[in-house]
Amino acid sequence: MSQAQDHGEMRGEPLKSFTCLLLALGANLTSTIGAPEKTLRAALELLKLKGAAIRAISDFYTTPAFPAGNGPDYVNAAAVIYAPWGAAQMLDICHGIEAEMGRTRETRWGQRTLDLDLIAAGDLVLPDPQTHQKWRNLSPDAQRSQAPGELILPHPRLQDRAFVLVPLADVAPDWVHPVLGLTVLQMRDTLDPVDLLAVRALPDRQENNGL
Repeated sequence: MSQAQDHGEMRGEPLKSFTCLLLALGANLTSTIGAPEKTLRAALELLKLKGAAIRAISDFYTTPAFPAGNGPDYVNAAAVIYAPWGAAQMLDICHGIEAEMGRTRETRWGQRTLDLDLIAAGDLVLPDPQTHQKWRNLSPDAQRSQAPGELILPHPRLQDRAFVLVPLADVAPDWVHPVLGLTVLQMRDTLDPVDLLAVRALPDRQENNGL
């Protein structure tokens, strides 16, 4: 498990004024900054500069592109962040950082220079339990062609994706999904072992976690 914690200052504000956010990071193309590993580190630095306190960072992992065969392998990670922003503002900030790294949104599930996915904001269920259930239960075919026009939290595909749950288990193993009632570890351990084995930690962990 990564021990990288307390990156960034709380700027003298009480912890209760900050929102606990779970973030998944990924990249499989060279960005304006450089290779995927460098891009992820730079994105975390930008979050700090914008006022976030990064409390934990997972190891960096290499994972097959999703869907299968969709370009080079990804580098994935997860982070626990405390920030003086609501979920919607966090999403806007993430999109801004993606754009700074050269991200364009042309193809759903396409190759990308940077992907910052807001996975959860505490135990919030957004926009409401019924809408969340609709997107969580969407068929695989519909997932390829449909994207929500509003923020859905927790991320509706969280429980299905090894490339999210393996890094997230490094930093938030006991976080409980507010709808499913399962911890990150429990969700991870229900996945196909073949999918889990495909998510492999990069060898130089000290370098990968250093900011």
